[in-house]
Amino acid sequence: MPKIINKFRSSCLIASALDLIGDKWSLLIVRDMLMHKKKTFKEFVASDENVATNLLSSRLKLLESLDVISKRKLSSNKKENIYLLTEKGIELAPLIMELVIWSDKHIRKLNRGMNQFQNKLDKTEQIEYAQNSYREFAQEFDTKETIPTK
Repeated sequence: MPKIINKFRSSCLIASALDLIGDKWSLLIVRDMLMHKKKTFKEFVASDENVATNLLSSRLKLLESLDVISKRKLSSNKKENIYLLTEKGIELAPLIMELVIWSDKHIRKLNRGMNQFQNKLDKTEQIEYAQNSYREFAQEFDTKETIPTK
């Protein structure tokens, strides 16, 4: 059973979720994992947003403590950690997709240098594709090839 966290601003469902994953970096880490298949600290540091290493470390620890990601070591390379989304993390795909759609519609006029949104499938199909694609990717790191760090 997960430990109860008593640092919530209110009983509001949205405020409570934002208290945990609403910081500037957590959803970008999930985005990098889900959409770009990033899995190592080095890969996250190389993201365009230039997250500071101390912030990245703290966000990875937070996401792991919330069971949004898991930390493992490859049996072939026990020096480097890899991070994989848990099912709870994969379930953030609809939220990320809604942010993409909203940003494409409302923020593009403020930031013309934004990436193009490839809207080839309907929203549900895009979400399912991202989730299933990530699950297939994560299967490559099946438990027999990785070692949990806890």
